[in-house]
Amino acid sequence: MHDPKILIDMIHTPMPFGQYQGRKICDLPVNYLEWFQRQGFPKGKLGMMMQTVYEIKINGLDDLIKQLKLRAQ
Repeated sequence: MHDPKILIDMIHTPMPFGQYQGRKICDLPVNYLEWFQRQGFPKGKLGMMMQTVYEIKINGLDDLIKQLKLRAQ
């Protein structure tokens, strides 16, 4: 079962490493997420958040992220 809190966490959590270190997980570019899709997402919560953002973006559901950001303000 998926944890709905993951959606909130991905808009607040910064990327802890790599070229996009410090950028919020929800703001990572698709090509970066595609690379992880091919190589393997990190284990644990970070990987789950990244995979969730990847699925949202490749399915054209970017408005979901925008709405979450607005509600979090």
